[in-house]
Amino acid sequence: MKSFFSRALMASLAAWTLSAWAQNAGQPIRIIVPFTPGTGMDTIARTIQPRLSERLGQPVVVVNQPGASGNIGAEAVAKSAPDGNTVLMGANTMLIASQLYKNTNFNPLKDFAPVSMAAWGTLMLVAHPKTGIKSVADLIAQAKARPGSISFGSPGVGTPHHMAMELFKLETNLFMLHVPYRGTAGYTQDILSGELNVGFLPVHIAQGFVNGGKLNALAVGSPKRHPVAPNVPAFSELGFKGIDVEMWYAFYLPAKAPQTVVDRLNKELVAVIKMPEVRDVLGRAGLDAASSTPEELAAVAAKDYPRWGRVIQVKGIVGE
Repeated sequence: MKSFFSRALMASLAAWTLSAWAQNAGQPIRIIVPFTPGTGMDTIARTIQPRLSERLGQPVVVVNQPGASGNIGAEAVAKSAPDGNTVLMGANTMLIASQLYKNTNFNPLKDFAPVSMAAWGTLMLVAHPKTGIKSVADLIAQAKARPGSISFGSPGVGTPHHMAMELFKLETNLFMLHVPYRGTAGYTQDILSGELNVGFLPVHIAQGFVNGGKLNALAVGSPKRHPVAPNVPAFSELGFKGIDVEMWYAFYLPAKAPQTVVDRLNKELVAVIKMPEVRDVLGRAGLDAASSTPEELAAVAAKDYPRWGRVIQVKGIVGE
């Protein structure tokens, strides 16, 4: 009898939670993008937004709330009401940024409820042809022969491009000069001109320059070779097991969101992410669409958080 009443109570609570969400159907669900328009996160959110709205039968809007490498928008979601109406378009960058800034007021593993993965983005390590660097072995040899003579750039301190190289340096015990930029345009331009020797670029962008002879491809940061660059080895093939520097993007709710709400949103997001037209749009933006269970997303974040924390601590990296 007790079991019966327990099940009845749980069913009643679940029904009440979804009913409460339905009563808010007139209120728009806000997807908070903690970076500016035009970024990978923004592209994903705006691609998914109309389709998610249709499936939920509820308005969905995308709100850009940039600042502090994504910390401002993430904190706003962490502190919002856990009613399912505020969603974070997150990424592995929040695992990095939350540890770069001393005044961060949220914990990315404790203050959010994982919902679903959204996409992966692969980085490729490239070198300017004038350096004569045609492989990872060449890069290591040059960097060890002349410590500090090799320069690499990034779109800014704490960006995936920067952190990927810091991890590479840590794993190979190399010293190279970091030149941070404010955005991707100047960084990309200078690596193409040869002002910078090496750097990481998204594989879809890098491969075009490699095909044109403007850059040399050294390795990709995915666990295995990427379809866009099938002739470029993964770091794991070269004996570097710890250099998995893929970028990932995912959806989160505030930590106290009811499980029924998490499950409902997961179900609809997974359905949208699997749509061929969504995969096509994200693919053209250099992103590989991929959904997951909340548990799978939580496991990925739990693995990445201490790894990037170690790089930040050992290298003494501080957010600007």
